[in-house]
Amino acid sequence: MLKSKTFLKKTRAGGVMKIVREHYLRDDIGCGAPGCAACDGAHEGPVLEPQPLDPASSLCPRPHYLLPDTNVLLHQIDVLEDPAIRNVIVLQTVLQEVRNRSAPVYKRIRDVTNNQEKHFYTFTNEHHRETYVEQEQGENANDRNDRAIRVAAKWYNEHLKKMSAENHLQVIFITNDKKNKEKAIEEGIPAFTCEEYVKSLTANPELIDRLACLSEEGNEIESGRIIFSEHLPLSKLQQGIKSGTYLQGTFRASRENYLEATVWVHGDTEEDKEIILQGLKNLNRAVHEDIVAVELLPRNQWVAPSSVVLHDEGQNEDDVEKEEERERILNTAANEKMLKPTGRVVGIIKRNWRPYCGMLSKSDIKESRRHLFTPADRRIPRIRIETRQASALEGRRIIVAIDGWPRNSRYPNGHFVKNLGDVGDKETETEVLLLEHDVPHQPFSQAVLSFLPKMPWSITEKDMKNREDLRHLCVCSVDPPGCTDIDDALHCRELENGNLEVGVHIADVSHFIRPGNALDQESARRGTTVYLCEKRIDMVPELLSSNLCSLRCNVDRLAFSCIWEMNHNAEILKVRFTKSAINSKASLTYAEAQMRIDSAAMNDDITTSLRGLNKLAKILKKRRIEKGALTLSSPEVRFHMDSETHDPIDLQTKELRETNSMVEEFMLLANISVAKKIHEEFSEHALLRKHPAPPPSNYEILVKAAKSKNLEIKTDTAKSLADSLDRADSPTFPYLNTLLRILATRCMMQAVYFCSGMDNDFHHYGLASPIYTHFTSPIRRYADIIVHRLLAVAIGADCTYPELTDKHKLADLCKNLNFRHKMAQYAQRASVAFHTQLFFKSKGIVSEEAYILFVRKNAIVVLIPKYGLEGTVFFEEKDKPKPRLIYDDEIPSLKIEDTVFHIFDKVKVKIMLDSSNLQHQKIRMSLVEPQIPGVSISADTPNMDIDEPERKKKKREK
Repeated sequence: MLKSKTFLKKTRAGGVMKIVREHYLRDDIGCGAPGCAACDGAHEGPVLEPQPLDPASSLCPRPHYLLPDTNVLLHQIDVLEDPAIRNVIVLQTVLQEVRNRSAPVYKRIRDVTNNQEKHFYTFTNEHHRETYVEQEQGENANDRNDRAIRVAAKWYNEHLKKMSAENHLQVIFITNDKKNKEKAIEEGIPAFTCEEYVKSLTANPELIDRLACLSEEGNEIESGRIIFSEHLPLSKLQQGIKSGTYLQGTFRASRENYLEATVWVHGDTEEDKEIILQGLKNLNRAVHEDIVAVELLPRNQWVAPSSVVLHDEGQNEDDVEKEEERERILNTAANEKMLKPTGRVVGIIKRNWRPYCGMLSKSDIKESRRHLFTPADRRIPRIRIETRQASALEGRRIIVAIDGWPRNSRYPNGHFVKNLGDVGDKETETEVLLLEHDVPHQPFSQAVLSFLPKMPWSITEKDMKNREDLRHLCVCSVDPPGCTDIDDALHCRELENGNLEVGVHIADVSHFIRPGNALDQESARRGTTVYLCEKRIDMVPELLSSNLCSLRCNVDRLAFSCIWEMNHNAEILKVRFTKSAINSKASLTYAEAQMRIDSAAMNDDITTSLRGLNKLAKILKKRRIEKGALTLSSPEVRFHMDSETHDPIDLQTKELRETNSMVEEFMLLANISVAKKIHEEFSEHALLRKHPAPPPSNYEILVKAAKSKNLEIKTDTAKSLADSLDRADSPTFPYLNTLLRILATRCMMQAVYFCSGMDNDFHHYGLASPIYTHFTSPIRRYADIIVHRLLAVAIGADCTYPELTDKHKLADLCKNLNFRHKMAQYAQRASVAFHTQLFFKSKGIVSEEAYILFVRKNAIVVLIPKYGLEGTVFFEEKDKPKPRLIYDDEIPSLKIEDTVFHIFDKVKVKIMLDSSNLQHQKIRMSLVEPQIPGVSISADTPNMDIDEPERKKKKREK
């Protein structure tokens, strides 16, 4: 049966266009109940159970199916995902609304409907002749959809009665909309709110904990005192943003100070990009990563960023007076220069809440069901939840979701989602850090795996089309020990004309991953491989990453080659790109390659090739540095693991050899050569990588630190920075130069992917290159796969496809890749931090030499070179007399009693693991030397009361 749907659409020119669409109605859509004679054979995919198990509901004693409305799906997805909830009918109307309103919930509901054990059935009510309803005159779309859901629920109950009168099967309508529920009951449909139904499930009392508390009024705390000002409605916010009264931006909470945040303003102007917020009332219930509207305060109320480290230590309390007292610490006098534009949150444009990992802080009140949850991420406020399982959840890592934040509550309200396992357990902690950094880590689905090549695999005649056979070349790879995802190999040989031919051969991953299929979509979503201390979260399935795409020795592999002809002074005479087949002659570690280069006894083809590469690499590096490329330093740590327990037994900073630099130089050269080529061919659609120059203010700390050691650092260009870092040497303090370079790294901006047609600044500041991209690691970076596809089209080795030349799609892809790379970096640092804790747990208390990296008002941040470990030494401890502290931001220095500390001063600290706070088990550091009475401790004194350090690690980038 054919119906026509008519609707009006406004055109860009302001006119109105009438659109008529055909809408087909069918008689052959199944109800999803097996054994239904009327619908026999019409079911596709997972179906309902013929006899649903009695869920022991005191409200619905008969066997039944559930039919939820849109809001229940949107807000109570945690309940629906619980194993106790089965046999749910998901209407097409509901699914479409969810898709329009929340992509994450839509994905979750699709995953549940695909899980055969859950028996969720998707019913196409909009195309079923008996359940389709047309919008009536004067009826809005929302009311029409509510009516469509009720019509489907009523039809189901009547249909199931016909199917089998004696089995008493019912469909229960679940809605939290009071009016909708009343109408359903009037129409004879059994209907309950989600809360009523869940509370009736006597066999599953724990399910109540997963209920989202939606009514903010009902969940306001008893005191009734209003703490926060009201958020303005969206319409007012949009007007205010349009008129310039308010500014829109992303709210970024501080890790070091829970009473401070910044808002990065969205817009084209670089001016006043960042607004500072201080104090609970000005933060006004915004949560990290929310999109907010901010009102600028008058200039006489502007403040300077606080140098105080402040963590929320409050227990189950709403003691706002105490907060106000703490806020006074922030308001210290600052000179005019340091004041920043300051504002307050007036409304929330978009909440970016996600499920949070952390621990329960059990209430001191006996029998209380209300407790505070402390997130693992210090930027997230504590969350008030109700649970009956508090005792069972103590000492466990759990997941909690935020439901709302009433104006008179110090903390937001939320609900329990999942118990992850014991604190400190290696698997639990790894799961926490993957969830916290949003790293997709589920096993690859069957749909994804179905696009892998069938084994055994070998190169065919078809594969060699548009491909050169380079298997005769003496190619070898050089990688870290234990590397199985080898994506690059090199060769160097002398040509008859006396010049050198140098080749970089990269795994041809794009040959196996074709655009748009499930394997491609999953790789694009993951964006990057994530390297943790003892495991790797692959971007592509293992068959590709460790086998068919890995350029292991003595096997034929498909590659994409970049081949230069150079003279002996490393000047490029010609460059060409070709898809190829190679056979690597050796898979070497950096140490093995170095040993061959240095050994006078070795003169075979591989060694000769390596020596040629090394000689050219040194010239290339020297030339790059002359142009102003930066050599920055970061303490990199490598763990030696116990082969059985996988616990770290030794920890040391990584040693870099000449061969590390050799591989790096040719990877950089290949990336630059490919960037030029794809930009020539696709000026609007090239995927490039840029590194913006830092604003001058970023360098203040570096310049001041150098000045305190009578050194001058110039920062007007990358070249002047590089030159002044090279000159900044002290014969009496050889480690000073490394410290300056570490500090310079902290001043840098993040390098990012971008689409060439959406930007005009291509420059890579750190590499001093006018253009750059990523081509050399397609096994572990999705950006490289896109670059391979662009290059293949540019040389006529593959065909293009619409998405490849759509700059808006490419810009969206870059946005996801930048986010995934940043999160991977943070996850890697968190993994190093956790394994460092395990190491010091077994090692006990140690004392080591350290250097001051930063001074704060109440602490010093130090670096311990031996372990590449960073931590904070605090000087104000709870329940102890406070020492006399004088902080000078200009020098910068911190005077404690009569001792003055400057950046880069050498100190001795005691390191130990403090497990007194299970949630944030941390490496604690205390001052041993210089000796300050009442502040320093002796090296063997146990001390558990110092507050938390912040540690940072730099990621390994090959």
